[in-house]
Amino acid sequence: MAELLDKDALSNAPGSCWMTAEAIFHHPDFPAVDRQLAAHLIKIHRETPRLARLKASHRKWFMTQSMYALCMQRATGNDAVGLHASRFIESVTSIGVASRNTADAFLKELLAYKFLQEIPSRHDRRIRSLGTTPASDAAMRGWFMGHMSGLDRMDGGNRVADCAENPLIFRTAQPHAAAALIANPIWRYPPDSISHFLASEFGGMIIHEFMFEISDFTAVDGRVVVGPVNVHSLAMQYGISATNIKRMFKRAQEQACLGWEGRRGHKVLWLSRHFLEDYLWWQAQKFSALDEAFHFSLATVPTVGSGGRSQ
Repeated sequence: MAELLDKDALSNAPGSCWMTAEAIFHHPDFPAVDRQLAAHLIKIHRETPRLARLKASHRKWFMTQSMYALCMQRATGNDAVGLHASRFIESVTSIGVASRNTADAFLKELLAYKFLQEIPSRHDRRIRSLGTTPASDAAMRGWFMGHMSGLDRMDGGNRVADCAENPLIFRTAQPHAAAALIANPIWRYPPDSISHFLASEFGGMIIHEFMFEISDFTAVDGRVVVGPVNVHSLAMQYGISATNIKRMFKRAQEQACLGWEGRRGHKVLWLSRHFLEDYLWWQAQKFSALDEAFHFSLATVPTVGSGGRSQ
């Protein structure tokens, strides 16, 4: 991860006031906060489905975050750093999330859909630098701000306002959080109960749909009711086959992680307490990494309108 962030930065970040994963997981509002985030991410998908497809699985999430983190390095104006095909391929293959061919195809797809663009080198025309576009910037910033809003809801903070006032906070925090999550084994290797969803195309979004539909997170007999779920509607919404979704459901049912109750034509889906706890603990890792990255950035980036440092 030296490509994305100096290793020492993870352990020597200024400040110590971010929310830990444990604190987030045990916060009484966290299930509702994750539901709020689910609604936010579903909205992003509906507005930009092609872009959302590029982070549709856990593997693609790692590639997208790594790509964007490398792009943020180029803000220094140094052509030797930033996003180059060779650097990206080396980064993602070194952490084992993709083969060289998969990583190369991913970059080509981003370029074809105008989510990346070529940037002429200021010093060496042989260097082929790549950069983000307004569409990819807006999507990543929207993802980041959705998490900041949830963190603010839990502790009454001002992260959203601070980020709106100083865009450098986001640009500095994203690579920092990406490096922390790539280094976090809990995030890298999700629990068995949820891993098969996350390994599938749009499986993570299917779980977001579950979370969004839950109106009461109180478990009764170890189960939390989601409500009516139409597999074929989900398949149409995410452009995947109903067979694939049924396969995800079947494996979860075999693990007693979900099931159906009620009479034919009026069945509702339920999730096990174990499934929800595994998922929320996994999500808490991400919220905590983003909060730590926010505080790192707040303490290190220049204050808007001055040459000093943020307080």
